[in-house]
Amino acid sequence: MNLHEYQAKAVLREYGIATPRGVTLTDPANCAQAASQLGGSAWVAKAQIHAGGRGKAAGVKVCKSVDELAATAKGLLGKRLVTYQNAPDGQPVNTLLIEETLAIARELYLSITVDRAAERIGIVASASGGMEIEEVAAREPEKILRETVNPITGLMDYQGRNLAFGLGLAGDQISAFVKLLKACYRVFLEKDLALIEINPLIVTNDGQLLPLDCKMGLDDNALYRQKDLACQADLSQIDPKEAEAHAHNVNYIALSGNIGCMVNGAGLAMATMDLIKLSGGMPANFLDVGGGATAETVARAFQIILADSNVKAVLINIFGGIVRCDLIAEGIIQAVREVGVKVPVVVRLEGTNADKGRELLANSGLAIIAANDLTEAAKRAVEEAAK
Repeated sequence: MNLHEYQAKAVLREYGIATPRGVTLTDPANCAQAASQLGGSAWVAKAQIHAGGRGKAAGVKVCKSVDELAATAKGLLGKRLVTYQNAPDGQPVNTLLIEETLAIARELYLSITVDRAAERIGIVASASGGMEIEEVAAREPEKILRETVNPITGLMDYQGRNLAFGLGLAGDQISAFVKLLKACYRVFLEKDLALIEINPLIVTNDGQLLPLDCKMGLDDNALYRQKDLACQADLSQIDPKEAEAHAHNVNYIALSGNIGCMVNGAGLAMATMDLIKLSGGMPANFLDVGGGATAETVARAFQIILADSNVKAVLINIFGGIVRCDLIAEGIIQAVREVGVKVPVVVRLEGTNADKGRELLANSGLAIIAANDLTEAAKRAVEEAAK
């Protein structure tokens, strides 16, 4: 789950990390009030969406008058902002963050995430802030600074100083950076984050360190104990089908192909999509009903898949271990009857009660195509989608 920038900065302030002064705005009519509250003669209007590249897409703008601020708000609020990360459809802008302008001397980069190769929390920093960190890593890898945190000792001060020296900080800025980094590390641990990214972390003309932008991603598996953050989820930022799947505890990710996929297990889903690609097709989604799927879960998943108008065929690949194939078959039959499916459905069942499941499908009177193995199922689904 991702947080908006204004939500992430509120979390930082809880931990004593200073951020630029700002207010949120949902109605252009309140621009004068926001400007008066912040003071000054110029402000930065930032579209709040769950995607990067906002500045390049005119989603971040410096406004030098209230009229310009109001015009910017009218041009963004209620619209969809398309960036290189969310093209082609973009995401809706429901909120703007209006912030004070600051005199920027330098822009740095700082992030904390899980380094899966090292099996530890990793810290990445760079003196090339404000840029796409992937581009910096590819073109100038020597500018990427890294530290990994020993889970027994936690983040050590010397690691913060190493990064500060590498970033070219000096004097009081070094201790300020170490303090900020340790606070961010506490946020990462205590809020069960998967990512905290500050880009840019600015050095102002008077030497202060401030996070000008901040992204936070929470570990979905920990949302049950982060209820204060979980309730801030903005489901308007994700595909409506993904939002519905989330509400029914189904793992769904929309893709750009035309073959809908329903499986039970993430690994099986990846293998199924690989075989579709190998057979010359393109998956329309990743959908995992989980190991404990019920007939109702399958029926709901089927409806979510078919809500995508691009789907020309559906491939159901179930390996019955914990979940029984006959229950899956009942769910498929229920969904096909309720939804009125008009696209070919290819089913491959294997495992617990697979024979009974195939029997139920064969006797259903529905136009369901049975396959004996996954390769055959993938090839048949690709053929049907191409008709």
